[in-house]
Amino acid sequence: MKKLTITIITITLCLLLCACSNQENKAADEKTVKIGICNYVDDASLNQIVDNINKRLDELNEANGTKIEVLYDNANLDSNLIRQIISNFISRDVDLMVAIATPVAIDMQTMSEDNQIPVIFAAVSDPLAVGLVDSLDKPGHNISGTSDYLNTEAIMNLIVAKDPEIKKVGLLYDAGQDSSANPIKEAKAFFEKHNITYIEKTGTNVDEIKLAAASLISEGVEAIFTPTDNTVMAAELSIYEDIAAAGIPHYTGADSFALNGAFLGYGVDYANLGRETADMIYDVLFNKVDISTYPVKTFDNGTATINQDLIELFGLDLKDLEEAFTPYCTKIETIRTAEAFEE
Repeated sequence: MKKLTITIITITLCLLLCACSNQENKAADEKTVKIGICNYVDDASLNQIVDNINKRLDELNEANGTKIEVLYDNANLDSNLIRQIISNFISRDVDLMVAIATPVAIDMQTMSEDNQIPVIFAAVSDPLAVGLVDSLDKPGHNISGTSDYLNTEAIMNLIVAKDPEIKKVGLLYDAGQDSSANPIKEAKAFFEKHNITYIEKTGTNVDEIKLAAASLISEGVEAIFTPTDNTVMAAELSIYEDIAAAGIPHYTGADSFALNGAFLGYGVDYANLGRETADMIYDVLFNKVDISTYPVKTFDNGTATINQDLIELFGLDLKDLEEAFTPYCTKIETIRTAEAFEE
């Protein structure tokens, strides 16, 4: 009887231990999720967003004992590749998808309508205008995220503040980029109001942007404006030397342009935008925040980043620029030309 009792107790303990182990494994599984991040193009701004999303998610996982498996891919401006990447994410049963830039967000929303996979976007300049959300306060669908909406008028004021007598400005952008449509429209209205002539040149890839920039230089523009246009961003390292050599300041919608050789970048802090995007991802995955009612996050985009190399090349004085720009900025910084932001 003693042997039988011991045997029964032993079996019971084993069963209890197995049950506990299964519960622990189940709990661990419940804390492990999979996300897919699709980047639109390999450029300094968007890469900075991705890097900071990953860093912030690592911090949140460590603090909360969670685990996120991250699948990452880059579409390199290829619309067909975007859809292939999204299809791969869906086939691998991701719990959430992350869209870096407007074209990726539009395709992710369309391709997730049936399965209702949550989508968090980053750096979408005007999510309302492109139909991603019903409103910024209440998106109304399986999508929300962070916006890098650009204050175009502030950049126009910077152009005039530096050169009050300016007469001719070039507009350099990709007409197919949704993020460029409204800022270019606003820039034209500003120039027309102030009797400033503008010349438009567009391109859909790096080679076409190089030709467009060369054309603006030959037509004698006194400044060039580019909004948060990822096609031009991808080409900046290829065009900045010719623009600078012609003595033309290139005003742009992100600090990454200034990093890659443009005279000035004006816009949001993309590192912070990446961290805020990660917080939204984590809230939806683990804090059970309803994405359809999660407001789109917007940011102060009043930081002007001026390229120090071009200040010196153009023979300008930083103090004079700061005095002229301060009424239109919340902060002024300088940066040296480089391919990527330092870690």
